[in-house]
Amino acid sequence: MTKKGIITIVCVIAIIAVGIFGYISIESRAVDTSSKATQIFTVESGEGVAQIGTQLKSKDLIRSYKVFMIRVKMGGNTAKLQAGSYAFSKSMSVSEIINDMVNGKTAGQTFTVTEGMSMEKIATMLTKQGICTKKQFYAAASKKDFENYKFSKYLSSSTSANRLEGFLYPDTYEVAMDATAKDVIKTMLSNFDNKITDKYYKKAKARGTNIYKVVTTASIVQREAGTADDMPKVASVIYNRLDKSMYLQMDSILSYITNEDKVIASYSDTNIDSDYNPYKNKGLPPGPICSPGTDAIDAALEPADTDYIYFVDSEKLDGTLNFSTNEKQFYKDKAAFEKAYKKSQSSK
Repeated sequence: MTKKGIITIVCVIAIIAVGIFGYISIESRAVDTSSKATQIFTVESGEGVAQIGTQLKSKDLIRSYKVFMIRVKMGGNTAKLQAGSYAFSKSMSVSEIINDMVNGKTAGQTFTVTEGMSMEKIATMLTKQGICTKKQFYAAASKKDFENYKFSKYLSSSTSANRLEGFLYPDTYEVAMDATAKDVIKTMLSNFDNKITDKYYKKAKARGTNIYKVVTTASIVQREAGTADDMPKVASVIYNRLDKSMYLQMDSILSYITNEDKVIASYSDTNIDSDYNPYKNKGLPPGPICSPGTDAIDAALEPADTDYIYFVDSEKLDGTLNFSTNEKQFYKDKAAFEKAYKKSQSSK
């Protein structure tokens, strides 16, 4: 072949290469750079690149199925696209879309369940954040779809939604943008199952009880104690009163019934007709009153060794409690707290 012929072939190849490169570059651009809308695009576990490319094209998120396949293979990413739900937009290029799937940059909604939140408060929070409605939350919670956890056999057999109370573990969560109420609940229950390991069940058994009663006790401890240091002492008061067949008379349980966080319960509150009313019913309430954290659960399993049967908020108003063994000291502490509290309210 002549030198001129070789040069001609090289030029043709170069032109073709430039053309292919240009085509790939053009077809890799965003479908609509002005688009601000996002779509939730879900890659199911086990889906191949071809299926993903087909779906992306059908949703008009890429210009060319062929170019998507080429870019994935050229980048060595054929087996690296991760399953999950993604927030894609027509303003994203093919490279941006591929990078998100390779890095597992899934779209999520974040929410936080704090220690001491009841199911009612959790449902309200999820509704405000637009993750699911209160109706959807309770409808999902009332179904018998949560039977595969270590604690499941201890739950009430009723279809009441609050059978899950106490087991929606307090933590910060991220769920998919299209997560259902059932998905959200399963995420929290799974976290409880992971955090509350077998040692908790063994300790409960050693105390002659079960995890449901422990969580019920811990939920009261969580709501009554303002500090972690006071939790074991609050637990000791609960057990001491139970041993003496005394009414618990703890206002956090009343707050669960009324769904009001009152500092000082009224007389009418103490007369509410409810199985949960600790002024009318002896023993633990029928179930937990909130989601307790591990500090409270630890306290319920390992209470302080005390003779205390009373406690009340400290007049310091710093979240600490004053504990006592007799009624006379309790009323003295109670009067000191109420005086300090009323003074703090009048100065506002």
